[in-house]
Amino acid sequence: MFNKEKVHLGIAPIAWTNDDMPDLGAENTFEQCVSEMALAGFTGCEVGNKYPKDPVVLKKALDLRGMRICNQWFSSFLLTKPFEEVEKDARAQMAFLKAMGAKIIGFSEQSYSVQGQLTTPIFGHKYVMNDEEWKVLTDGLNRLGRIAKEEYGISLTYHHHMGTVVQTAEETDRLMEMTDPEYFSLLYDTGHFTFCGEDPLEMVKKHVKRIKHVHLKDVRPEVLERVHAENMSFLDAVRAGAFTVPGDGAIDYDPIFKVLEDAGYEGWMLVEAEQDPAKANPLEYAIKARKFIAEKTGL
Repeated sequence: MFNKEKVHLGIAPIAWTNDDMPDLGAENTFEQCVSEMALAGFTGCEVGNKYPKDPVVLKKALDLRGMRICNQWFSSFLLTKPFEEVEKDARAQMAFLKAMGAKIIGFSEQSYSVQGQLTTPIFGHKYVMNDEEWKVLTDGLNRLGRIAKEEYGISLTYHHHMGTVVQTAEETDRLMEMTDPEYFSLLYDTGHFTFCGEDPLEMVKKHVKRIKHVHLKDVRPEVLERVHAENMSFLDAVRAGAFTVPGDGAIDYDPIFKVLEDAGYEGWMLVEAEQDPAKANPLEYAIKARKFIAEKTGL
């Protein structure tokens, strides 16, 4: 069993209101979102677009509900913007996270990303980096990882993601090979590896020693078949219901949890399953996910 003192469970606000498609869940308020997270049995969350920007205001709202911030997405543009510009934005977010007591920042390189393009099919259109770009990206991530650790006490984790320059198993492997384990870790996402046709079990086995944050999302294979057949964009795939909470899709979580447990994983495991809240009631699915995780892990 996982150590309850060292492994914590959170959930992402993207199930209540989608940051990329704000019309999904536009009616759901910040207060409703964090209240329902707590009601479902979670103690942490990531930062959504409706969250108060003032750490004092946000902390008070979360403290009332026994919640805390565990991570926040950061869009980096190391391939297409000057390093100093990315560093400035990253420092601002790190300062916010430090004020909130968070220990993780989740980077995703968004240069040339097609994940947010409504009319671009998610398969067959991603950008592939050349050797020079790989060096620019990984050198920049190492520098920022060092800043995060030494100046803010925060671990830089990287979120491999559909439609971005680091999506596949091969790309993830190369990213890990070219980065410094002291300053750079992996944000492991079960759903994104499954979505792009990779084996999430093999990837957790390969990189478990460098995983510092876990996203738990499941995939509905019948919807994924439609995504391929109809050349859907990533956002259309989300609307169609490609993702769901762990235990509600096709991923076998037992061996994945066992690898993490045997390796002595410490940190957050976070349910992050973006769906249309009009079709998948966020509280209902949060409770479903919490029950599944409790049954499988004892947490």
